[in-house]
Amino acid sequence: MTDSAAPHTPHLPVLLDEILAALLPPGRRIERAIDGTLGAGGHSQALLAQGAQRVLSFDLDPQALALGRAALGEYGERSVIVHASYLHMRQHADALGWGEGVDALLLDLGMSSMQLDTAERGFAFMKDGALDMRFDPTSGDATAADLVNTWEAGELATLFYRYGEEPESRRLAHAIVAGRPYATTRHLAEVIEAAYPRQKRRTMHIHPATRVFQALRIEVNDELGTVERALPILLGLLRPGGRAAIISFHSLEDRLVKQAFKEASTEIISPPGMVLPDAKSAQVQLITRKPIIASAAEIARNPRSRSAKLRVVERL
Repeated sequence: MTDSAAPHTPHLPVLLDEILAALLPPGRRIERAIDGTLGAGGHSQALLAQGAQRVLSFDLDPQALALGRAALGEYGERSVIVHASYLHMRQHADALGWGEGVDALLLDLGMSSMQLDTAERGFAFMKDGALDMRFDPTSGDATAADLVNTWEAGELATLFYRYGEEPESRRLAHAIVAGRPYATTRHLAEVIEAAYPRQKRRTMHIHPATRVFQALRIEVNDELGTVERALPILLGLLRPGGRAAIISFHSLEDRLVKQAFKEASTEIISPPGMVLPDAKSAQVQLITRKPIIASAAEIARNPRSRSAKLRVVERL
């Protein structure tokens, strides 16, 4: 997750050098690559500039799509941009004739600086805007305002604890219900701040609304469910020798990625004379046994990278 209290920075691709080193080690060529989270186009542009023959990029955000198309226009047909979730990468890859798989696949999870910096998108409590939080505001799906205005206190408390790991989830949920209705981010943030225990507030290094806003955003966009469903598709799209790189920004995402990569890299062999029902070959090998994190220099120029973790696997 991006820290909403971070100072304004232009959108910079996170861990770019590390991504290129992982996906394009010496001697490796990329004919087909998928960037599941286009954003402003930085990662896709770098892959194309480094010689990837064709990159298929996805994003739900119309603002990101416009920026990405502008950034990648010079690459012509080598760049294919789709307004869709990366959950649908298999069918779009097949439509391009990529049934044999791809050489490189990248996901940069979470949200971008430009989403935080656009008040009307409703992601940031430091700016007043409509309480929306949808990655795709044209989708017609429920907004964060819909959730806080209609859910019961118990449902909100469970959400804040599960997806925000918020220790004051019950207290905040009851305060939010009492303060209805909500239309703006500032109103919600003020109610949360007022309800938070004063003694805890004094020692916090984040705004009291940070974890609640994270939980709402994850629920509105079904972020964890999308990651969980997409991981098997992603691994199945890699052809032998192909690599997948995933950047996560909070422990809930990273846990899903770590578990999926561990399971896919584990071989279960039946002992002599026995057939284990769960016997299987390893699908991938781990390129990173521990996640790669940003250098101090990158964090200094791009605070968003502070919480980024990169994990990489290679298809066997």
